[in-house]
Amino acid sequence: MDAQMDAAGVPPILEPQERAKLRVYLGAAPGVGKTYRMLEHAHMLRQQGVDVVIGLVETHGRAETAALIRDLEIIPQKEIVYRSVTLREMDIDAIIARHPDTCVVDELAHSNVPGSRNRKRYEDVLELLDAGINVMTAINIQHLETLNDAVSRSASTQIRETVPDSFLKRADEVVNVDVTIDELRSRLREGKIYAPEKIEQALANFFRKGNLNMLRELALRTTAEQVSTAASEYRRTQGLEQAPMPEKVMVCLSSRPGTERLIRSGARIAGRLATNWYAVYVETPDKDNRHGDPEAFQRMEEYERLARDLGAKVVVLKDKNVSDALIAFTKRENISHVVFGQSARSRFDILLRGSVINRFLAEVRDTTVQVVPMSKEKR
Repeated sequence: MDAQMDAAGVPPILEPQERAKLRVYLGAAPGVGKTYRMLEHAHMLRQQGVDVVIGLVETHGRAETAALIRDLEIIPQKEIVYRSVTLREMDIDAIIARHPDTCVVDELAHSNVPGSRNRKRYEDVLELLDAGINVMTAINIQHLETLNDAVSRSASTQIRETVPDSFLKRADEVVNVDVTIDELRSRLREGKIYAPEKIEQALANFFRKGNLNMLRELALRTTAEQVSTAASEYRRTQGLEQAPMPEKVMVCLSSRPGTERLIRSGARIAGRLATNWYAVYVETPDKDNRHGDPEAFQRMEEYERLARDLGAKVVVLKDKNVSDALIAFTKRENISHVVFGQSARSRFDILLRGSVINRFLAEVRDTTVQVVPMSKEKR
């Protein structure tokens, strides 16, 4: 699914803007065709008279990808000596000196050779954007920082190369490059993704159908969020009426026994709504579970792990006032459904000191609130 697409089938990167444009090609896994699609669009832009160069493209030995480079201008890579070995990296200075309209930069999550000006390739891309050069780049969903842990657990592999989510938020366009799971596994078996000796291991681990299903859903949701955010921002700047916001669910975590019920309730609600959900915990300065209450700290770790396993984005807020933090987060993220746990405090104590739920209900409108009894569960 493309974030935006013109009638000719090419996402519009041509309009001159004060700020350089960033287009990200997002895929669920290696081999879906991100680089291929990016080069196709680069040729289309070149045919329209746009000055396009290749800053760096990794073909990974794929003949179809290598053939698609054809007559696109390639900026020679810079040689860097590291531990007596000469390695190559993208030459930022040469690209900036050449100053094309658009530069193609593959393998966004790559870590540069020690001694390079920037530690990561995404930092190179930011430097090109600051220089006024439009960039087309590609990344797989598992390399986004906030999704790294969940993907690592599902795929049973450690993913070390990550890109902060803030980079994706900088993107003007996100193009989701998607293929069916059966087609992707067929490409793998045909040797179009990895070397023959790695195929069986990949099929049994990262390219398992269950893992690919999860990655594909994450990629689609991430692209949809980006499109929704971009559309909302456009309506805001143009003074147009906002479109209906997608449903979002927030579960308010605590270290109390029985919080599992809240988490499962939130997961079920999010599943019915087919939407994203958050598991939110507020840390206050006067509470230190790690040292003051080790059992509570251990429970919180288990609750956060369970929430992530059920698809939540775990968020830890730091504030001296729990109500203020939850209300601010709800308004900022446009939360539509909130799940609280039933308070263990007496009615007299609530009347005397107030409650988070009562304060929340008084200040937040148009939000569905569900209060779940907090009976203790056996482990």
